[in-house]
Amino acid sequence: MSGAPDGVELKNLADRSVEDLHGVGPKKAKALAKAELFTVLDLLTHYPRRYLDRTKEAHIADLVEGEEASVLVTVSSSSSRRVKGGKVMVFVTVSDDSGSLKLTFFNQAWRERQLSAGRQAVVFGKVEVFRGQRQMTNPVVDLVGDRTGRIIPVYPQSTKSGLNSWDIGEWVSEILRRTVPPAGRGLVDPLPEYLLDEYDFVDRNAAFAGIHQPESMPEVMAARKRLVFDELFRMQLALVLRKRAMERNANGVEHVTDGPLLTQFTASLPFELTGAQERTIAEIHRDMTRPVPMNRLLQGDVGAGKTLVAVAALLAAVDGGHQGALMAPTEVLAEQHFVGIRKLLEGLTVEDTSSLLSERPLKVELLSNRVTAADRKRILNQLILGEIDIAIGTHALIQDNVMFSSLGVVVVDEQHRFGVEQRAALRDRGYGETTPDVLVMTATPIPRTAAMTVYGDLDVSVLDELPPGRSPIVTRWVAAPGDLAQAPETTDAAADLESMWDEIRQQIAEGRQAYVVCPLIDESEKLEVASAEATFDRLLNVELDGLRLGLLHGRLGPAEKDQTMDLFRSGHLDVLVATTVIEVGVDVPNATVMIILDAGRFGIAQLHQLRGRVGRGRHQSTCWLVGEAQTEDGEARLEALVDSTDGFELAEVDLDLRGEGTILGERQKGRNDLKLASLRRDRKVVSQARQAAIDVVDADPSLEAHPAMADEIRLFLEDADTEFLLKS
Repeated sequence: MSGAPDGVELKNLADRSVEDLHGVGPKKAKALAKAELFTVLDLLTHYPRRYLDRTKEAHIADLVEGEEASVLVTVSSSSSRRVKGGKVMVFVTVSDDSGSLKLTFFNQAWRERQLSAGRQAVVFGKVEVFRGQRQMTNPVVDLVGDRTGRIIPVYPQSTKSGLNSWDIGEWVSEILRRTVPPAGRGLVDPLPEYLLDEYDFVDRNAAFAGIHQPESMPEVMAARKRLVFDELFRMQLALVLRKRAMERNANGVEHVTDGPLLTQFTASLPFELTGAQERTIAEIHRDMTRPVPMNRLLQGDVGAGKTLVAVAALLAAVDGGHQGALMAPTEVLAEQHFVGIRKLLEGLTVEDTSSLLSERPLKVELLSNRVTAADRKRILNQLILGEIDIAIGTHALIQDNVMFSSLGVVVVDEQHRFGVEQRAALRDRGYGETTPDVLVMTATPIPRTAAMTVYGDLDVSVLDELPPGRSPIVTRWVAAPGDLAQAPETTDAAADLESMWDEIRQQIAEGRQAYVVCPLIDESEKLEVASAEATFDRLLNVELDGLRLGLLHGRLGPAEKDQTMDLFRSGHLDVLVATTVIEVGVDVPNATVMIILDAGRFGIAQLHQLRGRVGRGRHQSTCWLVGEAQTEDGEARLEALVDSTDGFELAEVDLDLRGEGTILGERQKGRNDLKLASLRRDRKVVSQARQAAIDVVDADPSLEAHPAMADEIRLFLEDADTEFLLKS
């Protein structure tokens, strides 16, 4: 191991309160606590948000109108006045040796006290020019005191609580003086020498010194490179350790993957499997033959044929005398799977020694809250006796009184819609000491780096090929109000809307059907947003007068929902006006037009899912996105949907636009070790960290030779974090 064996470990710094540092009295400690900085380690890992490079320092005279800039200034004067509504405007004049700059703050009265004459600060904002005077409105302000140096680190701070950048800088300097050579003993470095050499990393002492007290920007980059790897490596180590431990400690079912059912099934298909389907089935079957439980994520774009792959896994269980279960998030999707899978498996038989013919038809049953009491009792009894081969259902499958004879494989569809405990509960339905294989599926493509992090305990299979004969969906964006009662602002938007309604009428005249999706059920007083009920009434009387329309939303009762969907599926309705209840589980191949109103209010993944409700048959389909982009990101989302129908490409765009917070989801609510690392910026490092973690754990399963690594996993990643990721 690199680093001095008697050096300072990060856990030692985590045990020291910030009040141990010089100058941190009760008032400052309270301010640090508000910023969630409680320990010396918290401060050491509170990294600068940017740097002022005084070797390339910008001057006021060089600032360009319309561009964002950062400049070091001295406050000349500040004043304030009250404006309409009792609010306050603060006016500050700052300068450097090249000129002056006016700063204006709205409703930030405390700025007058903060920016008193003589204070030095770094201001960052968009440069405007008014009557020949450069100015900024509501810029970001970082007080830096009289700090000197070639590179000035600027820390996240809370000036309202009296926490300033220079305070943090001084305390961090004190920590480095106590720990980093030559004055300190040095920080223990958990990375082996071979990893430092392989990736050209600086050691840990140089990394912390370089991130907080750099002599040059290349030094900052080298420090960041190392610390980003540390964050991602810890996370991957935790996931790989848990994955390997589960494989060691759980007894899996060694399935038969070349049995008669699978052979009959594939031979009976009226079409050829895609190359991606053959590849993913082979990956799944390879896992199922092993004595350790399979934990695999199947990603597939809308329409890629995930259900058929799932059936191949379920049949492998039945071939070996076990049962399969498929859990779906909604009644509609569960019923759709039941109808589709039962049809796919029609005519298949299984061995039955109690029968005179020594065989019986393969039995698929549906278990949901809509099943009658008598049917439910029968199904529960047959599950225990092993007379049901494949059970399909909703969360009803994991209720306490549901027991299987021998559950061999579990498939969880649209897994992101289930809670962590719900997914784990079905996995725990195995018989005796065995744990069933688990296949989780999603039609919401996840960027590869995010999948490796959030689903790091799962192996990943990707269906990246659509079945032949599918025509790409044409997507168009109409920049008009989503609320149809509002008139379009431009003649172009009005013409686009007219084309849209013409197309829908033409498609219906040719025997096709259409969806119109709205973000809300009924009208909102606060938001001018298209509501399903108001849109339904309007279309019925204006744009689609004379056509057969149906309405579907979450507040309708089960019987009404079923009736409406049955009418639409059977072709007795031309247009279905709905909320996002149709996002998953609605498969009507005859529907060829999708209109999404107020599309700018939906995320990329949801828009892609909604669009996937059309294009499911042999006819050319169109998706119309109607709505005005509220932001630059909103415009980028809509343009991305127009440009691409590739869900994986769109997932990467989504990650770039929204960041990993939206991917990590629930984990973000807890302690987050990703202070520097970004799944967005650091895609390559995620892969490096994953492979390094696998290499380390496979060579040293208990980390006995790497105690500092083990300590840091416990320190940074609480058990709840890794348990959440594991159960995902």
